[in-house]
Formats: sequence, structure tokens, C-alpha cells
Amino acid sequence: GIGGLDLVENRYVGMKSRGFYETPGGTILWRGAAHLKDELMPRYASIIYNGFWWTPERLMLQAAIDASQESVTGDVKLKLYKGGVRTVGRSSPYSLYSKALVGFDEAGGYNQADAEGFIKLNALRLRILAERDKKRGKNE
Repeated sequence: GIGGLDLVENRYVGMKSRGFYETPGGTILWRGAAHLKDELMPRYASIIYNGFWWTPERLMLQAAIDASQESVTGDVKLKLYKGGVRTVGRSSPYSLYSKALVGFDEAGGYNQADAEGFIKLNALRLRILAERDKKRGKNE
């Protein structure tokens, strides 16, 4: 079906984690993002085809493409079965994902106690908002 997604993602606290999600809606949105890329490449090709190699437009697009790809390298293993495609492995020498960092066990690089200050700082605005609303007689 549509929507099996295996990915490395950014957690809210800044670390990378790997997850597998059944997300038909997400897959449809992902395809929408691919259309954005599909819009840039024809534009880039058109600029070059029309002889505008040294124009600011081509140089700007080239800089964006180069910057987005400077650390992209590695291998992806895919499994093809009955018209479906599934990612079964990936590796890169420059990956930001670290299995040791995202583990919640004691041997992992992440200590849950470290999150206490982070949570308090993120909750500060909500506490201030609640105090303000209490003064105004709201949310009692």
C-alpha cells in the first residue's frame, strides 16, 4: 500500500532517530515535495538550454544545489516486491544519525535527566501565559 516510510529524522531536542511509519498522507505530501524538486530541475535546464549560464539565476540555483548536496553520499538498499519499493538499509560516512546517541538505555549517549532543563525552558512560555490568563480571570 501507500505510506510505508522508513527514515532518519530530527528529534525535537536535536538528535537523529530512525523510525518506520505507516503514513499514507505523509507519503502523498512527500510526493508533493518531490514536485518542488521537479520544478527546479526543468527551470535549471531551461536556463542552461537558453544560454544563460553566467546569469545570476543559474548561479543562485547552482549554489543552492551544491550546498544541499555537499555531504550527500552513501548506499541505500532497496527491496522490490510486487510493485512495491521498501528501504531496508542505508549507510553514509557523513550521516548525522548515531545509534549510540538515540538509545535510552544507560549505555546510550542520551541521559533522560538532561531533558529536564530543556523541558522547563520550553514550558516557560506556557507557564507565563497561564499566569497572565489567571490574572485576567480566564482558564480557572
